Amino acid sequence: MGAFQGLMNGAFPAVMLCLLLCSGAGGASFSPETNINVWPKPRSVSWPNPEAVLLSPAKFRILAPFHKHLRAAAKRYRRLIVSERHAPVVPPFVNVSRSRPPLRALSISVLDLGAPLQHGVDESYTLRVPAGGTRANLAAGTPWGAMRGLETFSQMVWGSGRELRVAAGVEVWDAPLFPHRGVMLDTSRNFYGVEDLVRTIGAMGANKLNVFHWHITDSHSFPLVLPSEPDLAAKGSYGPEMVYTPADVKRVVEHGMSYGVRVIPEIDSPGHTGSWAEAYPEIVTCANKFWWPAGTDWADRFASEPGTGHLNPLNPKTYDVLRNVLSDVAAMFPDSFFHSGADEIIPGCWKSDPDIHAFLSDGGSLSDLLETFINHTHPFIVSRNRTAVYWEDVLLDDSVRVPPSSLPPETTVLQTWNNGPNNTKRIVESGYRVIVSSSDFYYLDCGHGDFVGNESRFDRQISDPPGEPFNYGNGSGGSWCGPFKTWQRVYDYDIAYGLSEAEAELVLGGEVALWSEQADATVLDPRIWPRASAMAEALWSGNRDGNGKKRYAAATDRLNEWRYRMVKRGIGAEPIQPLWCVMHPGMCNTVQ
Repeated sequence: MGAFQGLMNGAFPAVMLCLLLCSGAGGASFSPETNINVWPKPRSVSWPNPEAVLLSPAKFRILAPFHKHLRAAAKRYRRLIVSERHAPVVPPFVNVSRSRPPLRALSISVLDLGAPLQHGVDESYTLRVPAGGTRANLAAGTPWGAMRGLETFSQMVWGSGRELRVAAGVEVWDAPLFPHRGVMLDTSRNFYGVEDLVRTIGAMGANKLNVFHWHITDSHSFPLVLPSEPDLAAKGSYGPEMVYTPADVKRVVEHGMSYGVRVIPEIDSPGHTGSWAEAYPEIVTCANKFWWPAGTDWADRFASEPGTGHLNPLNPKTYDVLRNVLSDVAAMFPDSFFHSGADEIIPGCWKSDPDIHAFLSDGGSLSDLLETFINHTHPFIVSRNRTAVYWEDVLLDDSVRVPPSSLPPETTVLQTWNNGPNNTKRIVESGYRVIVSSSDFYYLDCGHGDFVGNESRFDRQISDPPGEPFNYGNGSGGSWCGPFKTWQRVYDYDIAYGLSEAEAELVLGGEVALWSEQADATVLDPRIWPRASAMAEALWSGNRDGNGKKRYAAATDRLNEWRYRMVKRGIGAEPIQPLWCVMHPGMCNTVQ
């Protein structure tokens, strides 16, 4: 399914497990305005005579073909369906037929059981729940599409006490508009336990997100235990209890497989590598220096935030260590994408090294240094049958960047985070595939101020100095990418905005990003959810109705209901409105 179709979202109702498809008790008519509360909204739903039948908890079975991960998912969903007993905040208004036999089974058929979980895998499915009969049918091209259908079916079941109900006489056809729909989590600045990671991946599967981008290392810590380079974690982590062992990684990757979620590792380099200096100080420039030396201009800083250090591209040992790191990581993570960072090269850090200073004095440039680094590492990543992913800086930075000749588009994907749709346009115009993570829309840490200490600008009791808004008058409050990105800001982003049809085909999808300067496990769930849910729907079925109008008003009620269901499932999603608004749909809109 081409990315351009993301601009032409389906005009189909989605299933409201408040099942608000009926206008009263009898013979309700089908309307494009009605909703079935499945999140994200399916692409196509046909429910000509909205009704529900009972589901037999004791006898209900999910019949799945033999496939390790699909079987695990089927068992998990069977337990969820018979035990969840979700009671919608807004009671359903749909006829429940008690004269027909209860639904006793969901039968799954898969066309290609051997399809690997990889970029672009078929995630489509068709789900049919008959108005009469005891068996529903789920057909999918791959096990991963079947998992998406299982999630949809689970949200079509509700009830309390001993009685479960399921939407009946309904047919769903569904498939994502964009193949790459992810969450990026930084586990270097603050540490997250494995349980936090697997819980997040489980929540991603429930939202039909399919990529967990694991930003594992940075200047602050190196928590990944590597067999060939054990000192990097032994000396560069926050401590022996705050590391990820190969067994931990295997658990996270396998857990992702059972939820249809790919796990992409990021080992950021050559910048953001101060933690490597604990094991190898000789290959890291400006490590452990104060990030903004007193009396210097911002242009001469060593880092854009506390935590300094860049790998030295001129030191041969740099590549000896890197080859071991890249080999170990590729062996631990089977995904075909390997994220190598390459963002935020700070000139002052490299210039502080005597050898680099001599190189620059002899006519070399900082861009030459980065090109040397990329020319050493990119072919090595590709030799491991990986597509190299980099942040956009490697090609678009104003002062330190490489020529396109060093980054063949067929083996390179760029991830954009600056300048909104403008940088997406620049990337695809250059012929590269792109993952969109614009800080203007998708950065979940924005709006929480800054973490640097002794910041005197906060000490303003009445107003800020004229012309310098900070605490007042729409000031940033210390957040470089403020304000806080609400779910509506996330939902309304059109990631292919301003692109031609051919250019939009190069947009693989998007990722919301949680950088962890001010986040750890205590706030993980509410920082991500339900804002990541908003992106999940926008990238799965779009954010517009059949007339091309943004559907955020209708989405509000459905997201409210989905948030409460996520909380019941153990996901600590933050509320988006007072409960009163949920119980009075539409009454909290700006326009009635």
